[in-house]
Amino acid sequence: MRVLKFILIASILAVVGYAKTLTPAKELKADGAVNDMIIRDGFLIVATDNGSVIRYSLNDLKAQKLLTLDKIKDFMGDDIADNLFSIDLIDGKYLINSDSGQGGFSKLMLMQNGKLTTIFSADDRLSIIKAKFIDSEHIIFTDMGSTLYYYDLKNRKMLYSKSVSGSKCSDFALNRDRTEIVIADESGVLRVLDIKSGKLIKEIKQHLDNVLKVAFEKNWITSGSQDRKAGYYNIKTAQKGFFKAPFWVYATGISPSEKYFAYATTADNTISIYNSDTMSKVYDLKGQKSVLSVIKFLDDNTIFSGSHDDTIMMWKLK
Repeated sequence: MRVLKFILIASILAVVGYAKTLTPAKELKADGAVNDMIIRDGFLIVATDNGSVIRYSLNDLKAQKLLTLDKIKDFMGDDIADNLFSIDLIDGKYLINSDSGQGGFSKLMLMQNGKLTTIFSADDRLSIIKAKFIDSEHIIFTDMGSTLYYYDLKNRKMLYSKSVSGSKCSDFALNRDRTEIVIADESGVLRVLDIKSGKLIKEIKQHLDNVLKVAFEKNWITSGSQDRKAGYYNIKTAQKGFFKAPFWVYATGISPSEKYFAYATTADNTISIYNSDTMSKVYDLKGQKSVLSVIKFLDDNTIFSGSHDDTIMMWKLK
């Protein structure tokens, strides 16, 4: 009888998965809330709401502040930190998107060899929420109104601007080779577009409320929403589904091998890790101190997570 009971329990665990609880392997300090993170060229590069770009060596995790933007004026005329929304890096060039302090419009800049040049200023009246490189001469970005822009840096020319949705844009993510983009908005619908042409490839109708964050690798897209669903979709096979969460899903990430999906799923900021083959939860990462904003995998073993405070967590899965 005991043998049968053991077999039954083992069978249940094999189906639903057993989640091992892990705590942070390391804590890194930033100078403000973490809005964006990228991993490039042996570094973790972070953008903060204090207007800073901070670079951490992946070898020894030592920090180097590359930039702190000048303060801006708030609506009362007081000096405040320039909120840095997104960051990217290619061929030694940093793409920096920040607030301007003027009517909700953005500044989009390039930094190379410590020198800043402006691509768009508040005078261009763009409310850019996120901007990324496609290659060293082209960038793509979205505004709050869900318009997608594809811009030629070398010739200073807008190649296209395309209205993607009538809903407010919340996030976007590029696939691994930067040929496709998935855009998330308040409608709950995910839209996948070809970057060079701006053509709509796919609409993914999975969420019923605002999608807060998306990730995109080679085949898989993951999404987190206010409808308390942690979604996944395979762009090649159209396999889709979701994991129910007890709280809004504020952040998500995919490992480079696509073995693992990560989601911020609970009110205590737990990061849940799912195996993409079995679709079972395998790890719960506990110890994040505030609402998560970004999750980045270095590999299948190492994860970095940033949140609405000045602490970046590093996690080891094995």
